[in-house]
Amino acid sequence: MTSRRPARRTPQRATFPARGTYTEARRIASLLRKETVGGGLLVLMAVIGIVWANSPWADGYFALRDLEIGYEPWHLQLSLGAWAADGLLAIFFFLVGLELKREFVAGDLRRFSTAIVPVAAAAGGVAVPALFYLAVVGQDPALMRGWAIPTATDIAFAVAVLALIGSHLPSSLRIFLLTLAVVDDLIAITIIAVFYTDTIEIVPILLGLLTVAVYAVLAQRYRQFFRLKPAAAWLILLPLGGVAWAFVHASGIHATIAGVLLGFTIPVLHRRRDGVADTEPGLAEVFEHRFRPLSAGFAVPVFAFFSAGVALGGLAGFLSALTDPVTIGIVLALVVGKPVGIVAVTWLTTRIRGIRLDPALRWIDLVGVGLLAGIGFTVSLLVTELSFTAADPHHDHAKVAILLASVLAAAIASILLTSRNRRYRRIAQAEVVDEDGDGIPDVYQRS
Repeated sequence: MTSRRPARRTPQRATFPARGTYTEARRIASLLRKETVGGGLLVLMAVIGIVWANSPWADGYFALRDLEIGYEPWHLQLSLGAWAADGLLAIFFFLVGLELKREFVAGDLRRFSTAIVPVAAAAGGVAVPALFYLAVVGQDPALMRGWAIPTATDIAFAVAVLALIGSHLPSSLRIFLLTLAVVDDLIAITIIAVFYTDTIEIVPILLGLLTVAVYAVLAQRYRQFFRLKPAAAWLILLPLGGVAWAFVHASGIHATIAGVLLGFTIPVLHRRRDGVADTEPGLAEVFEHRFRPLSAGFAVPVFAFFSAGVALGGLAGFLSALTDPVTIGIVLALVVGKPVGIVAVTWLTTRIRGIRLDPALRWIDLVGVGLLAGIGFTVSLLVTELSFTAADPHHDHAKVAILLASVLAAAIASILLTSRNRRYRRIAQAEVVDEDGDGIPDVYQRS
């Protein structure tokens, strides 16, 4: 009797971008809607700021931005512009901390196979723009300090553009953009903490870490209480978080880092009293739902209003800014360096790991995502504040470059992705046929 050996199955190659679970896709869809509104408000307030700063009433704008309030003995007498950059953005970075922890604990980034490509792509989208910038500004130490300005991606702005033009783009492409932006934020946070901290005061940072630890114990131990009692977070955790922020601010580390640390302490998974995890949303997701409107609707737009207000000095001043190597370096890095870094590293990683591109996509789609990632607004403006003093002309020129590059990147991405969106709309309207049985709809193969 002849025995038959079972046929050996050919191992399936991983597909990129990962489509994610249904829960992840639903959460991403909800996040897209919220970030779209926030992106619109961000743009509106930035436009108001820059128009007011260049109007006949510009003195009123700068007087408002430079108005100082706060308690001087605690080193908290800051201008309204500084409060927006150091204080309000801490709310934004708190949500970044929540999102990062959720992705690495319960999201698609918890698995190496789905994390490797967006993590590598984000790293390429940081390193290559920095190299572009340094190649333009040369060896001048005063200019080299701004190398990190074009490395950041503004998730709210990018998602707002994507939502307006990408109604039929595949969900996997949207998830890739958001995952890329989340990892990009993590790298930006690390850059700010490591490269833009000159001196550290030991006592304040130790007190800050102690306060964060107390915050973490309360959030972990009484997670159910804070889930069911929304006012408790405002009355207990918010003041404690404010104390932690003040200590970190006094330590010399940029105060927004406090927001990230506090976000990391919030539990992601919901557990019953018997310790078993269930399907209910964890405290991190609950807090994200509660506090994102505050960040997207108030904190980030107010920061954009105060930070984007640059006195251009008329046409002559604008032309002068365009000839500054800092301006040229930032524009080139964001508009060209970002997509080159993201797409090149993505291609290299997929080849090394043996990962195939999703049959529904083309590499040109990822170029569009790379261009969207070149919209560096909120964090880029923050890094500008840390790189150049307000008296330095490069300070305003860098802001002009960020605004110009963001508009250019958004415009080019819109043209490209609008064309791709029409293609995917035709696919959605066509009858999906797979006559050759290869698992790939024929309409993709004919496109």
